[in-house]
Amino acid sequence: MQKKFHTIDFDRQRIIGNYIVDFYVKTLGLIIEIDGSSHDEKQIYDGIREEYLESLGLLVFRISDFGVRNNLSLVMKELEDFIVLHYGTTPSSKIL
Repeated sequence: MQKKFHTIDFDRQRIIGNYIVDFYVKTLGLIIEIDGSSHDEKQIYDGIREEYLESLGLLVFRISDFGVRNNLSLVMKELEDFIVLHYGTTPSSKIL
């Protein structure tokens, strides 16, 4: 299932290597991970996983499930700021 943020398409639950990422923006090489309580005891696993994904040239943006549930507009603004910082443009002007 594809969703849109600005004009960016992203895939949900995408398999990359031996891992499943929460969201993936292929055109940017961006992974969006939503961390909840299931990640509390998995810092080492998450670190190894993130190192692997970054070794492929991908960027990882992590957000908490609490933020998604309680302040989605702030989370979306943080995502937009991350994209501008790392890609040098607003999402809607990067991909048309």
